Amino acid sequence: MFLLEIPAVYNLPPVQERLGWRVAELFARFKYGLSPPEQIVFIPEEESRLPTQKASPRSSPLFPFSVTTTQFPSTKQPTASLTPTTTLTPTPKSIQLDGVRHEDQSWNNCGPATLAMALSYWGWEGDQHPIAAFVKPNPRDKNVMPYEMAAYIEEETQLKVIHRVGGDIELLKRFLAAGLPVIIEKGFVGRDFDGWMGHYVLVTGYNDSDQRFMLQDSYYGPDQIMGYQDLESYWRAFNFTYLVIYSPERREEVMSILGSHADEEYNYRDAAQKASDDIYILTGRDQFFAWFNRGTNLMQLQDYAGAAAAYDDAFALYPDIAKKERPWRMMWYQTGPYWAYYYTGRYGDVLKLSTTTLDAMSEPVLEESYYWRALARDALGDTEGAIKDLRSALKYHPGFEPALTRLQQLGITP
Repeated sequence: MFLLEIPAVYNLPPVQERLGWRVAELFARFKYGLSPPEQIVFIPEEESRLPTQKASPRSSPLFPFSVTTTQFPSTKQPTASLTPTTTLTPTPKSIQLDGVRHEDQSWNNCGPATLAMALSYWGWEGDQHPIAAFVKPNPRDKNVMPYEMAAYIEEETQLKVIHRVGGDIELLKRFLAAGLPVIIEKGFVGRDFDGWMGHYVLVTGYNDSDQRFMLQDSYYGPDQIMGYQDLESYWRAFNFTYLVIYSPERREEVMSILGSHADEEYNYRDAAQKASDDIYILTGRDQFFAWFNRGTNLMQLQDYAGAAAAYDDAFALYPDIAKKERPWRMMWYQTGPYWAYYYTGRYGDVLKLSTTTLDAMSEPVLEESYYWRALARDALGDTEGAIKDLRSALKYHPGFEPALTRLQQLGITP
């Protein structure tokens, strides 16, 4: 009886927090020693077989892009009313925002810990644990998406949030000058693990004299310093994504700072152009990120054929990146290629990419990859395999709504 209880005890959150990461790290070192993930290369093999499709909430139970739309960005054109109508807050030479309570992250918890720090600025008294329970029911989940963090703010607090891409140094400074800390998602190379990965930080200050930002980092500690150029380079890996939390009465001020970027379609179009400009001035891994960003922005605009072509170019560059620099965890954090390939009829590439992603992990716990592989298998006539993958998605993320909905559409009780 005692042996039967061991798995249940091991899966308890307190036990996972203290011991889970050690077990996972040992297993990862063993598996990656046998099969180095940086040596695994995905090569797209198909061409788009379908005309560009525009999905709708009816056509597929996919993921929300933001808390301001149901499924897809607005298709309306930006208008003059979206440009700033008030004078922007002047940006002084330096700013340091106080009032953030620093919090060290537990295992795989940089997203919830960073969000807890951002909320503490607004007087929130909680910590990362209730956030983690909401955004990642499985403590072994490798990633929290920005829209999941935004959903927590909208559903569990009285505050509001804006989530956009294509940010820049001056925009960060304008928000900070207005007394608004900014959460960004960026690339990260740690001292005690192998390879590149994604990481959230909270930006709370800057100083023009030495061209540096101040970051609240759940991994390295409070008041970390990073140069403007370094931050821009690491931020590029995630399409210059940012989230700004604000109180409801400050909405007009936030929209004024955003200007035309208050409109999501304009934001993605501008970010796509920014990525295109980067492609022709960058090399190596940064150029890979630029192509990837172009694909992601075109995908958000529902130009799936254009997005698929951009992702193809990104993956074509990947083998030329030095093995030690390859961002082999990229698909842990972003799902744009799945969208682009699926909606251009490239189901084989969706299947191959999701399988490559899962097989390269020491612990295959990405619900998004299981979900997209299920869609691809279903499209290719493998309904049994699709159902198995959907159930795996729910195993690793209980209550994952897209998987629940797809199972119901297939007539299966979850």
